[in-house]
Amino acid sequence: MTAISACRGCGSPRLEPVLSLGEMPLANALVDSADDPPEHRYPLDLVRCPTCRLVQITETVPPELLFREYSYFTSFSDTFVAHAKTYASQMRERLALDSGSLVVEAASNDGYLLQFFAAAGVPVLGVDPARNVAAAAADRGIETIPEFLDPELARRIVASRGRAADLVIANNVLAHVADVHGFVEALAILAGESGVVSIEAPYVCDLVDRLEFDTIYHEHLCYFSLSSLRALLATHGLDVVDVDRLPVHGGSLRILASASGGAAAADVAAMLEHEERWGIGDAARFAEFARATDEARAAIAALVRDLVASGERVAGYGAAAKAVVLLHACGLGRSEIEYVVDRNPYKQGKLLPGVRIAVLPPEQLLESPPGYVLLFVWNIADEVIEQQRAYVEGGGRFVVPVPRPTVVDRSGTGLQLGGHGR
Repeated sequence: MTAISACRGCGSPRLEPVLSLGEMPLANALVDSADDPPEHRYPLDLVRCPTCRLVQITETVPPELLFREYSYFTSFSDTFVAHAKTYASQMRERLALDSGSLVVEAASNDGYLLQFFAAAGVPVLGVDPARNVAAAAADRGIETIPEFLDPELARRIVASRGRAADLVIANNVLAHVADVHGFVEALAILAGESGVVSIEAPYVCDLVDRLEFDTIYHEHLCYFSLSSLRALLATHGLDVVDVDRLPVHGGSLRILASASGGAAAADVAAMLEHEERWGIGDAARFAEFARATDEARAAIAALVRDLVASGERVAGYGAAAKAVVLLHACGLGRSEIEYVVDRNPYKQGKLLPGVRIAVLPPEQLLESPPGYVLLFVWNIADEVIEQQRAYVEGGGRFVVPVPRPTVVDRSGTGLQLGGHGR
């Protein structure tokens, strides 16, 4: 574990504090047994660079520790699989991709996205350092290199294929990378002079506006705006030519960039102007975020404790990193949350780090129904509530915690609460 002394993006030594969430275990390091030794805990402090506007955490966990075995399989989310299918169709049409093209994806996970290109006859290659996840992709028929992407590997791929890629995808990975410059250089090498680099990353303005404090954890080193992302890419000869805002992951950016550049879409200038008006360079904007986050943490904790004190049973849905962050940031544990359910069999039977709450299959909600379920994966709330329709129809209620705790009952409507609102 190392602490940065300069901005990961521009190297400026001037970093301003934004928010501290205390010391936490690694959020995705699920525990096999209650007899395992206590987890190490690390500071979780958010800072911002006033020079390039990059928001980032101060601590860096070695990537070998985080990503060689990974518990997140994207295919278990219907929402993200549908998002991937739509994206693949759009990019095939936009870039006229066919059997003579090449698509390379960094952090390709279990092949949830590349499968749609491959099914259309477009040659694909995945790169993912998590050996267990890469094996799952290979089982799906997606060739995947189980390594971290760096410039050396990028050059080997180009040499072995005898060409650069037409499309290089880096979805929800750039925020996880300690050496952002080496990674972006690798993307540029893969794309060559004429390929397109497509990046999706959670949008820091949405994080602030929606008080998404539980998306801050040790795997997420950086929180990008278009301003900071554009500056980083330009350092490696990549010009942003298009940008879209997406609803996934609580609000994300998708940018397209290339070495060949060309006229940028009007949306690029419009979003840069929006960020200036929003206050991307304004310390006061982030100070207000910190204040509102502390208020939200207190409201969530009060709601759950009030429910338990009144005799209600509370469980959780989603053994995600957000669950671990939210529980620790709000001071909640086994005294309040009986168990957590998750669709991913890889997580079932394990315990959440730090709090040691058991992870069980979703069927547990019907076998031992709690009155309330704290929905940690609020970013796919509609999907989860529909999947658990039987629980809701039986009188169960979901609590969506972010940005303010809201209870969703069988009517499908939510009521924002100060207390538990019964």
